[in-house]
Amino acid sequence: MDSPSRSRVSGSGLPRALLSGAAIAAVAALAASCSSSPSSSSGSAASSAASASAQQAAYENVVKNVLPSVVQISAGNSTGSGVVYDNKGDIVTNAHVIGDATTATVREPVGDKVVGATVVGKFTPDDLAVIRVDSDASNLKPASWANSNDAQIGQIVLAMGNPLGLTDSVTQGIISATGRTVGEGASSSGGSSGGSPLITDAIQTSAAINPGNSGGALVTLNNQVIGIPTLAARLPDEGGAAPGIGFAIPSDTVKNIAAQLVRNGKVTDSGRGSLGITGETAGNSDGNPTGVGVVSTMAGGTAASAGVRPGDVIVGLNNTKTPTVAALESVVAGLKPGAMVTIHYRPGGTGSERTGSAKLGTLTS
Repeated sequence: MDSPSRSRVSGSGLPRALLSGAAIAAVAALAASCSSSPSSSSGSAASSAASASAQQAAYENVVKNVLPSVVQISAGNSTGSGVVYDNKGDIVTNAHVIGDATTATVREPVGDKVVGATVVGKFTPDDLAVIRVDSDASNLKPASWANSNDAQIGQIVLAMGNPLGLTDSVTQGIISATGRTVGEGASSSGGSSGGSPLITDAIQTSAAINPGNSGGALVTLNNQVIGIPTLAARLPDEGGAAPGIGFAIPSDTVKNIAAQLVRNGKVTDSGRGSLGITGETAGNSDGNPTGVGVVSTMAGGTAASAGVRPGDVIVGLNNTKTPTVAALESVVAGLKPGAMVTIHYRPGGTGSERTGSAKLGTLTS
């Protein structure tokens, strides 16, 4: 833009009287914006370098402060991660990391020392468990917990854990979504206290989540744990992990459940609704799902109070069809304990559909 010919035109090729003062100022501003002086370039480069340096420093600070609160856990044939919950040696992790084990081993985050631990309690519906080290509790650094209700889409987070046996690993991403309801397998609980986990209000993240990350920490740049990574999405056709789509149990849920497990070894107030049944997906002669076959009901529970009996098939809840256990769980997950619900069911799995109403119970251990 700053060619010699253009300079001559603006200087003498046009009578100066033809250019107003405003036009002259505009041309001068345009020339200034198009020029690339050494001082402006160096200033921009310095600013970019300072910004990158500050971001790197923030990442390094988070790792320095939070990674010492993340441990590796081995229980039975399973290996995963855990987050130090308090100064008494309690560690929160995923229930699926613990499985049916009553004891575990913990590799301390500093060094390679391994100590024994005892399972304090677990709550399978939210896929959470607490273990307590048998010694050296003072060597563990409790994590600081964020309020997951404040999570923002686009917020930068780091996932810390031990994926694929690679200890003390850190990956980076953002919070991609909040409020997800995700299942970890084919449930058989129908809204009771058993079966596979169904995580409500899950945090979706693009930070890499791999086997071994389970039970670890999803961390904000404020040095706080905002969630516990629990699973990665799977490609429906190929079966492999879907890159960039992982889920974490929100920290508000973790704090509520872990506190009860530490205090009582069980959960009496999960904040989640329950129909008080165990069940399994029922199908017709063609193999298509038709509802949830009730295996058992809890005395005084919601389903029993609504007239549902073992052998009946639940086909809907609050006018929403529930052809599978997963569908029924999803509807229940969107309701709060104490809500009045209407259950649609077929007695004995055949005959005319009936309805019954009762207050939704509370999911407990």
